[in-house]
Amino acid sequence: MIVVNFKTYATASGSEAESLLAAMEAHSDGPATMVAVASAFDLAILAQQAKGVEVWSQHLDPVGLGGYTGWLEPQTALHRGAKGSIINHAEHKVELDHVRTLLEMLPDGFPVCACAADVEEAKALAKLNPTYIAVEPPELIGGDISVTTADPSIVSDTVAAVKAVNPKVRVLCGAGVKSGKDVAKALELGAEGVLLASGVTKATDVHAVLSDLVASL
Repeated sequence: MIVVNFKTYATASGSEAESLLAAMEAHSDGPATMVAVASAFDLAILAQQAKGVEVWSQHLDPVGLGGYTGWLEPQTALHRGAKGSIINHAEHKVELDHVRTLLEMLPDGFPVCACAADVEEAKALAKLNPTYIAVEPPELIGGDISVTTADPSIVSDTVAAVKAVNPKVRVLCGAGVKSGKDVAKALELGAEGVLLASGVTKATDVHAVLSDLVASL
């Protein structure tokens, strides 16, 4: 899986988000599942335009329809086309109970990727049975050195720990991932894909980066 978090970058918001999705679509017919993680403002329009790329929400809250000003309510996200969601990203941390309650509210088969800063957090999240866990050491997020180079053991250790707790959970890795070499190393370490952002969203040549990310798959 190649999961691209659009965050709120200027190069991945509004009309630029639509352009980035189009670029991802051009590379979506290969062996990787391509996922665009969009802001709540862009989710609906991207979901309408997506064909080969899955569009996920960047966050959801465990609330229902009603008086929840400013919260991201799951039923509406699904209605507007969300095909999955990440939760507990390093830039939007939540309590374990938030994740637990949210997972209980969501329909079967709706994928959720819970982000973990380290092995211990990944183990705690694995007990809640999300579809994926993405291990992302926060100090490497947005940097120039991939976790697969800076701390490869955290990837392999997370895979082992998560599988020991819950064999059904699939592990992704992120933080500093930017190249096909990083993707190949992640798979070698036992991950089933990557979660990245600036490596794509800030790229001068997005098509070249996307092509490189899938080149070794």
